[in-house]
Amino acid sequence: KDGLQNVLGDLFAYGTTTNNPHYGPARNPWNLECVPGGSSGGSAAAVAAGLCFASVGTDTGGSLRIPAALCGVTGLKPTHGKVSDDGIIPLSPSLDCTGPLVRYSRDAAIVLRAIGKPDIFASSSWSPAKLFRKPAKIRLGIPQEFFFDVLAGEVTNCFDRALRDLRRLGAQIKELSIPLLDETEDAGNQIAWPEATHYHRDAGYFPSRATEYGEDVRRRLEMGDTIFAVTYLEALELQKKFAKQLHEKMDGTGVDALVVPTTPIAAPLIGEEKTQIDGKFYPTRALLLRLNRPANLAGVPAISIPCGSTSAGLPIGLQFIGRHNSDLLLLQVANFYQNAYPNARRPLL
Repeated sequence: KDGLQNVLGDLFAYGTTTNNPHYGPARNPWNLECVPGGSSGGSAAAVAAGLCFASVGTDTGGSLRIPAALCGVTGLKPTHGKVSDDGIIPLSPSLDCTGPLVRYSRDAAIVLRAIGKPDIFASSSWSPAKLFRKPAKIRLGIPQEFFFDVLAGEVTNCFDRALRDLRRLGAQIKELSIPLLDETEDAGNQIAWPEATHYHRDAGYFPSRATEYGEDVRRRLEMGDTIFAVTYLEALELQKKFAKQLHEKMDGTGVDALVVPTTPIAAPLIGEEKTQIDGKFYPTRALLLRLNRPANLAGVPAISIPCGSTSAGLPIGLQFIGRHNSDLLLLQVANFYQNAYPNARRPLL
């Protein structure tokens, strides 16, 4: 437990590892030499270690789901705007979401009901009993593009096993094509970088107090200054097109949610800037963000739940992505899987 004294997050929520330059790194309860993910890594580590029942984090490009996957807990990014961000320092208002980190999807429903806006579950007359009610049919989609281009072998194995388990439980799974997925990574950055820089400039923090930032955040804020207005506006236009295409493809195939891995890798070591997959090195930060950006860009709900672990015992996450305002259905799907395959082990500390 001495290794978990820092349960903070990344500075200004602008990171993926929770290696805080002012207070030191938060550590993953499964291996104290590994990161818990970020930016809400301290929140996920606290839940995983049993220090609390639930915590709240923010998600701009996966900052709830990344630490949920790496720490073996459940992280829910609600539909954009369904939980108020009042009082939270923004990172990118076009992408920011607030949501719960918990052990199980049923706990996420309880917390979401408490922190969400009155219409969080629309006209569903939500009750705990509804969450435990299995949907009449569970129809899941697997995108042909993007999500499976770069995956560590053990992540692929856990995902394939989860698909077999879902089919065994009666879920119908089909492939679908969403071509604009391949453009989501760049578009997310081209929106997030200038919006973050704009806030820090407007607040008077940057560049006047630039020396007080950690080098990582300062460098990203400087990158925000390099994005041309036309590039930002084109990214916003692609955001609309992608959200439209995503819903059209899901509607056309009749799927309730997409099912994909949460991260291409399990928790990397603290300070590991590049990670090797199939003999090729990738920036670790980009890898952790990669599979989470699409849900933020489309503004749709997404949830990460545990689905197994590596040979070294590090957790691996399974992600469900839904339509706008389908938060309850997404929780039902996740709960359906978790009831049969809990997978929410607790580390021995």
